[in-house]
Amino acid sequence: MYRRALLGSALAAPALLSFPVRAQAPITLNGASQFGDDHPYTKAMIRFEELVKRYWGKPINFVLHKNSSLGLEKQYFEYMAQGRAVDYAVVSPAHMSTFSKAAPFVDAPFIFRGLAHWNQVLEQDLFKPVADEVEKRARVAMIGYGGGGVRNIFFAKPVRNLAELRGLKVRVQGAPIWSRTFAAIGMSPTVIAYNEIYNAIQNNVIDGGENEAAGVEQMRFYEVAPQLAMTQHAITIRPLCFSVQTLNRLPTDLQAAIRRAGREASAFHREAESGADSQILETLEKAGKLHRVEFTDRAEMKRLVDPVMAAYAREIDAESILNRINALTA
Repeated sequence: MYRRALLGSALAAPALLSFPVRAQAPITLNGASQFGDDHPYTKAMIRFEELVKRYWGKPINFVLHKNSSLGLEKQYFEYMAQGRAVDYAVVSPAHMSTFSKAAPFVDAPFIFRGLAHWNQVLEQDLFKPVADEVEKRARVAMIGYGGGGVRNIFFAKPVRNLAELRGLKVRVQGAPIWSRTFAAIGMSPTVIAYNEIYNAIQNNVIDGGENEAAGVEQMRFYEVAPQLAMTQHAITIRPLCFSVQTLNRLPTDLQAAIRRAGREASAFHREAESGADSQILETLEKAGKLHRVEFTDRAEMKRLVDPVMAAYAREIDAESILNRINALTA
């Protein structure tokens, strides 16, 4: 009887092996953008997807949720920290301040002397201590640094100097350093959501806001505030972020491909945004939609901000980073 059972099992084995083995479904990663296809952030994430596919060389799906369909950058970062809904996104450092006091320091006002200085800071990876802290505490990795847009302040009326600027209500990002620096200059900084700026200006809740050219164009801020005071108070750094929880679940060769693609897609982002900045403003001005107003007191603005920035750097233990940034020769 035992022999018959053994023979039966042996005969049944080939039949079991003849069933087709179901292939594992391709990995799907979800990205998010506040903007449409023409914005540098979205273009950078599309380039990121292309590079990951090339470097990994295996089937993988990407779903990029555009035009704020999953909320705003603040929500994207929270989702990535929680390991749900969003796996990758371009996010302003200001939205990371809950997890790292030093994060908004990455593109704080008046920290860069110009694009050459900005590039030098990024090439030497001077913000690595901040990125390490964000990755440890928020469980979100900065896999590349995009950005490159020069930020100016838009108003309904021309604003040419500090005297005309003082007391005006200007929307700023939520990180404390933005409110402190704008207050030091004499403005009345106001924190409201990015998608509420247009209506807030239209309804006289605020006098203006500040943004780079791509944002001014995409959000049509020129319709309610066509006078762009050329304060050139900041140059954006917009990290391409990736959820560490998601990353840790992926094969190690895919993790390597993601980090490599993040660096290269962000370099593409920097070149695209910094290169398009003046072109966007010129196009809007030629179309009569916007007027660039020369601002004569930028040096005085920086003089007022410098002590605030130094005090803030001490407060968040970033003095060594600020000193290294200031020591660069570019």
